[in-house]
Amino acid sequence: MTAYPFSAVVGLADLRLALLLNAVSPVIGGVLVRGEKGTAKSTMVRALAALLPDIAVVAGCRFACDPAVPDPACPDGPHASVTPLVRRSRLVELPVGATEDRVVGTLDVQRILTEGTKAYEPGLLAAAHRGALYVDEVNLLPDHLVDLLLDSAAMGRAFVERDGVSLRHAARFLLVGTMNPEEGEPRPQLVDRFGLVVEVGAPAEAGDRAEVVRRRLAYEADPEGFAARFAGADAQTAERIVAARARLPKVTLPDPALDRIARICLAYGVDGLRADIVIARTAVALAAWRDRPAVTDQEVDDAARLALPHRRRRDPFDPPGADRQALDDALAQAGPAAEPDGPDADGSGPSGGPDDRRPDDGRPGDGRPGDGRPGDSGRGPDDGRPGDSGRGPDDPRPDDGGPGGGERGPDDPRPHGGGPGAGGAAAPDAEDRPGGAPATAPPATPATVGAAYRTRTLTARSRGRHGHAGRRSPAYAARGRVAGSRAPRGRIGAVHLPDTVLAAARDHRGGPIAIRQQHLREAVHIGREANLVLFVVDASGSMAARQRMATVKQAVLSLLRDAYQRRDTVGMITFRDSDATTVLRPTASHEVGVRRLADLRTGGRTPLAAGLTAAARTLAGERRRDPLRRPLLVVVTDGRFTRGPDPRTVAPALAGVPSVVVDCESGPVRLGMARALATALDAEYLPLSALSASALKAV
Repeated sequence: MTAYPFSAVVGLADLRLALLLNAVSPVIGGVLVRGEKGTAKSTMVRALAALLPDIAVVAGCRFACDPAVPDPACPDGPHASVTPLVRRSRLVELPVGATEDRVVGTLDVQRILTEGTKAYEPGLLAAAHRGALYVDEVNLLPDHLVDLLLDSAAMGRAFVERDGVSLRHAARFLLVGTMNPEEGEPRPQLVDRFGLVVEVGAPAEAGDRAEVVRRRLAYEADPEGFAARFAGADAQTAERIVAARARLPKVTLPDPALDRIARICLAYGVDGLRADIVIARTAVALAAWRDRPAVTDQEVDDAARLALPHRRRRDPFDPPGADRQALDDALAQAGPAAEPDGPDADGSGPSGGPDDRRPDDGRPGDGRPGDGRPGDSGRGPDDGRPGDSGRGPDDPRPDDGGPGGGERGPDDPRPHGGGPGAGGAAAPDAEDRPGGAPATAPPATPATVGAAYRTRTLTARSRGRHGHAGRRSPAYAARGRVAGSRAPRGRIGAVHLPDTVLAAARDHRGGPIAIRQQHLREAVHIGREANLVLFVVDASGSMAARQRMATVKQAVLSLLRDAYQRRDTVGMITFRDSDATTVLRPTASHEVGVRRLADLRTGGRTPLAAGLTAAARTLAGERRRDPLRRPLLVVVTDGRFTRGPDPRTVAPALAGVPSVVVDCESGPVRLGMARALATALDAEYLPLSALSASALKAV
């Protein structure tokens, strides 16, 4: 089916510009696109493929070597006699469920040992070389695969190493990842490695929304005819990409502009030097795109607006949005670049002054939104300035309620109402002993949440079997410490070379040792797995006494941070008054758990048995949905119950579930009911005061 034209997408000026700049200079480091569902993220990326220039490749080479300069390390080389072949640049899509072998390629060690041949099956990185690699839902991809992609994009090479056999090949590509923030935020360290990050949203004006629907219906009715309307505009954009690539090596980055980049990064408070490098590369690409011989302050400012906002988020629970005011302040604080010497130092060149723009600068045509003429790219075309997709090219302000706007959206991790710093004292009439409070106490103001601290590592006692890779509980895994060997079961993973040679030596009958199929032994690894950490938190009136809930919230926040760092999924159940409530279904979005925790209120009686019953139901459902992920139940309570049956009667429903009971009882008189609960659950017992790693170290 004919692809949707790039020029037909309405709005999305920042995304349009970021994609085009990476097409001009892939060394920028790719684009991460954040946006809600249905905002044309995938449509825009797939439409870009039609604009990428054709490439010449060596005929028969699986790694798309350039006939002019073949890769001397190409696994299909050396290319002595080169037969050039011209083909389209590829857009390779990487599915969320892809394995490492599928991404980097498969090195068949079994054939290497038994046949003596270097058998290598290229992966998606080889297919994307000199083209584009698109990863939808990149936030759901395992972290080690994201690291691998970003390493290859940065170095321009892919490495495959297994059991002492290594291979490498060129892998230079335009990397584009898209994600929906509703499904969880990626680690700040991973986001920082993308060159540019763009937030997109649906049009905020009725006219633009109507135009999007009008074009979509026209495309579905006649894809070929619709594409023909915008063919001229797309052709002009493709030609401009080729011309900008040719100009790129000739663009100069004056020292004053480079000094200004450093001042901007210092003023904005980013960590490391990656931001400086990305801004410099983006500014050079912008100058080439605008047909300017040298980088000016305008290119530096526009590059900073694309490359900086996402780099200020240091803590995983910090809001992911951009701080536009802080960025504007940093640009103002940096001041203009010093006036360099030279006739062309002002960057005027063929384009005139810094504010001069050609009539077709970023506009393949000059149609207006809604007129249906070819070349209409909607509001905010790729004029070379990042800005709002619904306001026009020169207005950098975000849409009201959109990404980076003043209004908070549903995924803003800042709590609504009470939250850290918003709460006060607990209700004075809260209970402090079993039966000491009325059945229905009025909800109190949420307790404040203190700063998180490093907790001791809570793990499942037994060893898991091939669960999800992570950093918490010990488990047999595909990687980790080698603990032995076994006969292969199906396709062999990592070969245990010493045991393979020993097996062949046992059958040796003279002459050289020959390794055959039956001699192969597979390595058994013990690593770490990620768990489902389900918190069951007592929110009854007894927790409000003596500010106990503030301490409990701080402890749960610390455990949430620990779960984030160990790649766990988390869930949260609270119980108070008459029943238990699932405030957070199992998810990888730890920041949502932080919001729910901040809004947690206390009051009422203590239905501890109801909380444990709800936990048993939740874990049973998750076991059916994902049998490979082992649970870890963390019960935060003082063990008291004033409503419902004895919680120890629920223990059989949680038999076999690795559990930890965190005892939050305080005061001079302690009943020890949490310890009794831990015994009934066969759980690890841990006083709240012993939860922090520093307390454990002191002991």
